[in-house]
Amino acid sequence: MTKQPIKMQKLVLLIPALLAALAINSCCNAAAAPVRMQLTHVDAGRGLSGRELMRRMALRSKARAPRLLSSSATAPVSPGAYDDGVPMTEYLLHLAIGTPPQPVQLTLDTGSDLVWTQCQPCAVCFNQSLPYYDASRSSTFALPSCDSTQCKLDPSVTMCVNQTVQTCAFSYSYGDKSATIGFLDVETVSFVAGASVPGVVFGCGLNNTGIFRSNETGIAGFGRGPLSLPSQLKVGNFSHCFTAVSGRKPSTVLFDLPADLYKNGRGTVQTTPLIKNPAHPTFYYLSLKGITVGSTRLPVPESAFALKNGTGGTIIDSGTAFTSLPPRVYRLVHDEFAAHVKLPVVPSNETGPLLCFSAPPLGKAPHVPKLVLHFEGATLHLPRENYVFEAKDGGNCSICLAIIEGEMTIIGNFQQQNMHVLYDLKNSKLSFVRAKCDKL
Repeated sequence: MTKQPIKMQKLVLLIPALLAALAINSCCNAAAAPVRMQLTHVDAGRGLSGRELMRRMALRSKARAPRLLSSSATAPVSPGAYDDGVPMTEYLLHLAIGTPPQPVQLTLDTGSDLVWTQCQPCAVCFNQSLPYYDASRSSTFALPSCDSTQCKLDPSVTMCVNQTVQTCAFSYSYGDKSATIGFLDVETVSFVAGASVPGVVFGCGLNNTGIFRSNETGIAGFGRGPLSLPSQLKVGNFSHCFTAVSGRKPSTVLFDLPADLYKNGRGTVQTTPLIKNPAHPTFYYLSLKGITVGSTRLPVPESAFALKNGTGGTIIDSGTAFTSLPPRVYRLVHDEFAAHVKLPVVPSNETGPLLCFSAPPLGKAPHVPKLVLHFEGATLHLPRENYVFEAKDGGNCSICLAIIEGEMTIIGNFQQQNMHVLYDLKNSKLSFVRAKCDKL
């Protein structure tokens, strides 16, 4: 998600009520510490059929790219209708804020920076199962002053509001027109196994609108900007390891990992540069060079995946389920894949944006060609389960290529299942290796 400027009038009206409800304490400086956090997939434990799970992931993936691109589009980009109750989120991050800790669950988003949650007193809020964060119940809560370092971390997001006292406020919106406005808070954040970090800046959302249907309380920005959680903790790296989306086991996020990161890996560690795009400094770009289907390196020029004057390029994204490719590249992958699979193609009106084939319900798994992504300095040989989705519905069985046509190249989280993916922020590199993520 990308931020957009929004107006602050509503916030100005809310600040006096907020200040009356809070006891303001002294704040601490943020400190980095190795921490572990738990993730759950938004569809885990819902009892969904394979076909329904696939449909939901495809819908989310199709809607995600326009939201990422909308801030740079020359004309407004519409993500299309998406009001059938399917959650927009992919993964929820579980942690707690304050002393004593108050639990929150935030959307993990490598495509945005701000960390925020809904707070009391909430004027406009979406539904959530957890109580709103209540600053008046926390002994470690503080409001940063307008001239503080925290308030100046990102001037495009924060501003000073003059009321009874000067208050550091924020305004943040996303490409899908979801938005949050409120005040900046400095607090202690608690992670798994009791680890806690004081002095973390996050947004206390008082007026929150948009598409929030995943039982989240807010969003955890993991982008490259100064307000993101990795940036605030001043960690040299972070990693995630997504378990299979069809299961129920939680996934893991780790901060500031030691040198033996890949001791539980299941192959050779691959490393490729992280590319910066000044036009979209939040996103993590990669240098994708080509794609192989079966034994055929597709005739796609490297320029098809490259950044051009701030547009295009290849993004790795936690918030996209299925990898998307630009139309010409997708058609080449589609046709080469279909040429290898000796099964009837399922009509597109039954499978949405995915290429699917009717498969026998019993017996040996049908043959599919290998799929390889070639990055600068690294090669990702995708395991079958990371690009083929097998769905059974009654006596019918289908196998689908878990890649969609989109407006740009985005590497989705389905392709990252059971991969330990490390974002080396200090050295601007991305490393990955196959792993048993439920054992990490």
